[in-house]
Amino acid sequence: MHAGSLAKALFLDRDGVINVEKDYVHRIEDFEFVDGIFELCRAAQARGYLLVVITNQSGIGRGYYSEAQFQELTAWMKNEFSREGVEITRVYHCPYHPDSGIGEYRMESFDRKPNPGMILRAERDLGLDLARSILVGDRVSDMQAAEAAGIGCRVLLRTAHSEPGAARCAQRVVEHLSEVLMGDVLPAKGTA
Repeated sequence: MHAGSLAKALFLDRDGVINVEKDYVHRIEDFEFVDGIFELCRAAQARGYLLVVITNQSGIGRGYYSEAQFQELTAWMKNEFSREGVEITRVYHCPYHPDSGIGEYRMESFDRKPNPGMILRAERDLGLDLARSILVGDRVSDMQAAEAAGIGCRVLLRTAHSEPGAARCAQRVVEHLSEVLMGDVLPAKGTA
C-alpha cells in the first residue's frame, strides 16, 4: 500500500481540546465541550480525515475513577459527536502514570504522551499516513508525541493549562479551534 492510499487523521487530545480542562473529568455533568470542536470535526471529516482521540487518563491509574467510568463517559461523548454529524473513528487512552499510579497502573508506558505509542497504534490499526495527518493538543506532551510519531502538522490550542514553552514545540498556535479551519492548517476539500 503506497502513501497516497493511506488514510489521514485529525488527532485530538481530549481534556483541553474536546472538553474544557477541569480536574480529572470523568462525569457527564462535568463534561463541557470546547467551543468550535464540532465545527472543526465536521470540516475535517468532510475533507476525508478520520477523527482519532488520544488521551492520557492518569486519573484511572491514580484511583480517581474507574476504567468503566471512563468508557461510559467516552460512549456518551461519541454519541454527542454523532448527534452533531461527526463520527469519532477511535479513542485511545493511557491510564498509567510512572509516579502517581496505584498498583498495576504505576508504570512507565510507551502510550503515555509525550511518548508516541497511541499515535503509532492508530497508524497500524487504521492504516494512516502520519505525514498527512494533523494533531491538535494543548500541552507540550501532545506536541512532543506528534513530533516523535512523525505527524505532519502539530497545532497547539493555547489554553490556561498550556505550559509557557508549549508554542516552541508546535508548528501552529491558535487561540480558538476556528483558527484551525483558516489558512493552510486544514486544507480545503479536494486538496492534499
